[in-house]
Amino acid sequence: MESLIAYQENLLTHTDGEFFRFLHNKIPWDQRMIAIKGLRGAGKTTMILQHIKYNTPNPVKSMYVSADHPWFYNHSLLDLADKWYKEGGKVLYIDEVHKYVNWSRELKNIYDGYPGMKVVFTASSALDIYRGESDLSRRVLSYELSGMSFREYLELTYKIKIPQVSLNELLLNHVELIRSFYNKLESPLVLFKEYLTSGYLPFTKTNKETDYLTRLYHIIDASISHDLAFIQNYSTTHAVKIKKLLGVIAESAPFEPNIAAIAKKLNLGRDTVNNFLQNLQSAHLLNLINRPTQGIAALQKPDKIYLENTNLSFALNNNPEIGTIRETFLFNQLKNSGHKVQLAEKGDFLIDGKQIIEVGGKNKSYKQIQGIENAYIASDEIEIGFGNKIPLWLFGFLY
Repeated sequence: MESLIAYQENLLTHTDGEFFRFLHNKIPWDQRMIAIKGLRGAGKTTMILQHIKYNTPNPVKSMYVSADHPWFYNHSLLDLADKWYKEGGKVLYIDEVHKYVNWSRELKNIYDGYPGMKVVFTASSALDIYRGESDLSRRVLSYELSGMSFREYLELTYKIKIPQVSLNELLLNHVELIRSFYNKLESPLVLFKEYLTSGYLPFTKTNKETDYLTRLYHIIDASISHDLAFIQNYSTTHAVKIKKLLGVIAESAPFEPNIAAIAKKLNLGRDTVNNFLQNLQSAHLLNLINRPTQGIAALQKPDKIYLENTNLSFALNNNPEIGTIRETFLFNQLKNSGHKVQLAEKGDFLIDGKQIIEVGGKNKSYKQIQGIENAYIASDEIEIGFGNKIPLWLFGFLY
């Protein structure tokens, strides 16, 4: 166990507290079992290490381990919990738990057998912790760490700190909001363009644009070839076809899918294609969206498919269409901030069943939403709005 403690201390030495992801202060860290899921590179490991180093009253009672550490070649998680508990340990932080074969069963045994031990674990966003070999649904609180908002990008990269805003405040008081931080934020459109291309994941701080997109491509590959393949027990052949499916979507997203045509092209069954789409959404590589509906129709194929974030568009497509980027950004930020997003009959998106938002450039007119109550335009290429026309970039301050 000494090797694990040395491993933790080395990581803590290189962990700083300059920037905390939005989720850090939302997690009730005193709960007995917490799961933190998210896309590779979103900052799950850093957030845990920051919490141990800066926000734990007694850090020596906390132990961080990675589930793929060589120590586990000859030991189990249950072994570690037992040893750590007997040493006076109170909290066990387990990173990338999905890489440990018996994760669900042993977490249940730790929870039930060591009531004085708290457990925090991270996993790929594709992992369904409620469908593991052992039922954890009554024991664990689960949180999702998405990629960064535009607001977080500004804080991490430029030390520009602006408070989070609610959607209601944004829709009703957008002009006043922008005026309130004009002195902090110069040239928002230039910075917004940077974010759309290479600002969604925290390693943007140390990677130039070309290096960032290369690293992002490696994350896409690893998410499919390793995380999804391991979690869903995919074969190499299936992993290759999932990559081809993602490539097809990247060329034309957003689009209304013809599942039969896609299945034929990839030589797969329709149900298999639908499963792949759901898995890619779970892995934070796609966002699927439907029109408001009732009953079994809601469980069928998505009405439209988007890439999960705009950075993916630039990594997978040399020249993504600007209209696609705008819609992808707005859908992403609204969904990540906890809002229900559906396709609108008129306009682009229906938010929480209440507001309609149409997305466009600076000259976008009200024609498509004319006469509709609670309808707004999210307009790109403008620094400040007026009336129901709101700068698109401002929606990046929702979380």
